[in-house]
Amino acid sequence: MRILHTADWHLADRLGRIDRTDDLRKAVERVADYCRSHKVDVLLIAGDLFSELAGPDALRETIKHLQETFGPFLREGGTILALTGNHDKENFCQTLKHAMSLAAPSTGKFGAIVDAGRFYLATEPTLLKFIDRETDKPVQFILMPYPTPRRYLEDEESQRYQSLDEKNRHLMTAYTRRLNELQSDPHFDSHLQTVLAAHVHVHGAQLNTLFRITEQEDMVFSDADLPTGFAYIALGHIHRGQFLAGQKHVRYAGSIERLDLGEKDDPKGVVLFDIGPEGLRGEPEVLPLDPTPIYEIEIRSPQEEIPGLRESYAGAHNDLVRIILHYTAGVDNREEILRELNDIFPRWYDREIIERNALDKITLVGGPAGQVKSFEQTVRDYLQQELTNHPEEFRTAVLARAEELMKEVQA
Repeated sequence: MRILHTADWHLADRLGRIDRTDDLRKAVERVADYCRSHKVDVLLIAGDLFSELAGPDALRETIKHLQETFGPFLREGGTILALTGNHDKENFCQTLKHAMSLAAPSTGKFGAIVDAGRFYLATEPTLLKFIDRETDKPVQFILMPYPTPRRYLEDEESQRYQSLDEKNRHLMTAYTRRLNELQSDPHFDSHLQTVLAAHVHVHGAQLNTLFRITEQEDMVFSDADLPTGFAYIALGHIHRGQFLAGQKHVRYAGSIERLDLGEKDDPKGVVLFDIGPEGLRGEPEVLPLDPTPIYEIEIRSPQEEIPGLRESYAGAHNDLVRIILHYTAGVDNREEILRELNDIFPRWYDREIIERNALDKITLVGGPAGQVKSFEQTVRDYLQQELTNHPEEFRTAVLARAEELMKEVQA
């Protein structure tokens, strides 16, 4: 069975003032091309299929694009397996799963051999089996969505917590217990080759930043929490593609696009591997994607630097750019400079404008420039802190509404 491992699509996402829909769709279409050219049997998406910033209209259009892009793959007998991550809206994904189950009520039963040629979305711990078209033998999949209270804290005692740390401890315990229970379930066949897919942060993963989540909010699992014996472990949540602890069958595929400045140097790709009756065949292969350039430009002397920018960044019309502009009041024409920068970098997603006094060059923004947060990031950080102990559904809705309002202000 040939499997393509990917994760963290964040469809319909935004970066500041920029809608990332077109960038992400191009990456998705490239993934579909790989499915066709490499004769993939199963496309495995390890969480965060959708962006938490996506509204109803964007989600509808996103699903339409997925249908158009992967329709041929599914009609030819390919299968898509996806599980929910921390950025997927729980209510929406649960509704989507119910709708799919209503359309095909005989598929997706826990532990059963299910039909190929369909899209399956796991919103809770799931065990499925598929028949390998090459060997006519089943391959087993365990799908473990991101640990949230609604998915994993089933008993009343575990639902009581007084702090974020206590909540995370309860979730990690429940998550590990549920994974072990799946392997003890009567439907689990220990003689079959098994692929584990999980959306979690495993200790030892290399990362620049966490995507819209703080280290205090995240749960970091020990690699000992991942049971041994799986033919392949497909991980999502960390956006940098990598394998863990020298084990090339334990991998993060990484995101399919660069989603913020922390990923500016990260290559992007998907992982292709084969599972046979004997287990993993050979070494997994990383197939490259072509991510959008993203970087930061700091301009301290506009009159001297801007003419050179036009030549140096002549092809920057599609680049995602954060601009830090220092200008001198009474010397530099602020509006003219901003028009020129907008012409050179039409897809700037954030900018910080620092005014200096023409007489004494005193910066009117206190503190070092690199430490000054944008208005948008200040709002996000404040809300993340204030909403720590609120239900995830409420927290997600407030953050999404805040992003919409900031978008309207910037328009």
